[in-house]
Amino acid sequence: MPFARNRAVFAFGGNLPSEIGSVNETISAAFDELRTHGVEVIDQSRFFQTPCFPAGAGPDYVNLVAVTSTSHSPKALLERLHEIEAKFGRARDSRWAGRTLDVDILSYENLIIPDLDTYQHWVDLPLDVQMKEAPQNLILPHPRIQDRGFVLIPLCDVWPEWTHPVSGKTAQMLCDSLPISETRGIKPL
Repeated sequence: MPFARNRAVFAFGGNLPSEIGSVNETISAAFDELRTHGVEVIDQSRFFQTPCFPAGAGPDYVNLVAVTSTSHSPKALLERLHEIEAKFGRARDSRWAGRTLDVDILSYENLIIPDLDTYQHWVDLPLDVQMKEAPQNLILPHPRIQDRGFVLIPLCDVWPEWTHPVSGKTAQMLCDSLPISETRGIKPL
């Protein structure tokens, strides 16, 4: 049975050109691809330049956030996103490596998937473990939203009143509480 239309929020990013062209051109082409899969882009942030992490590991990133409407289930949506990433040359060789396109589901309505305990486990992982381990299944909301300026700044650009389904804080509140080290160097293109 198909899902009703639901609002999903995506973070887009990349720091390497694809066969399409620049990161900006790749992200724009990914939007077109989303539409062919029945995902409607309702609104999007501006493109932002973000310093590469860790510093010196590659070219700076381009990031943006899009609010979408979809009838796909969260799991089916993740499968479509992985197909789109692969189409535009995304290789998953190592964690946090340079990439042509990265699309993360930040939230899907106000769902917590698979459950609060699993979500909290991934939120609480120390940075050194995060750099080595990735969840094998979809975790929603994305467990790193509250830690990432490159997600929160574009999210505030498009939907500052978005409310985190676990903390109850808005995107703007989360962004305002970030240390300067997480927001330094992020600027609109």
